[in-house]
Amino acid sequence: MNVILLEKIGKLGEIGDTASVKAGYARNFLFPKGKAIPATKANLAEFDERKADLLAAHNEKVAASQARAAKVEGASLTIEVNASDEGKLFGSVGTREIADALNAQAGSDVSKAEVLMPHGVIRELGTTELTIDLGHDVAAQITVNVVGLQSAADVSADGSIIEEVDESEAEVADEAFEGSEDDSSEEADEAES
Repeated sequence: MNVILLEKIGKLGEIGDTASVKAGYARNFLFPKGKAIPATKANLAEFDERKADLLAAHNEKVAASQARAAKVEGASLTIEVNASDEGKLFGSVGTREIADALNAQAGSDVSKAEVLMPHGVIRELGTTELTIDLGHDVAAQITVNVVGLQSAADVSADGSIIEEVDESEAEVADEAFEGSEDDSSEEADEAES
């Protein structure tokens, strides 16, 4: 089926190009989304009249995508996750976590669908270069550094947790413990009488 493209579509062509596509692709995707119209003589004549408007609308969309790219280009994210001593993550870092962290840091509006992860989710600690596809052939490069969480407690050789307690906290705990012993001995004396 021959169609006239109303916007630039990947490998099919530019605005106004006539492309041959499968009928299902045209009926189910291109036509409902307003990306193409059937290539008939009437539609060709109508397209020639609308071409300037379509090009102006396309240029506005490209400018908006470029403005979004300027916000996030070269961003460096640090995401803290739980990980083993060998650097393997307990879970993974996916498109949602990256998009949320990028939006929080850069004040952008990147969706998880725009984060391209060609090798799948991140499952190890380290630095990864990713591409954000902002549409209309506009992309931005970001760096994601996945680091392990620093816990407040250390782990001993046998795997038990060693908690570090400040001296002031220890004194308060001792005083509270001594006070509770005095109260319990007084209660025991009262109970005997």
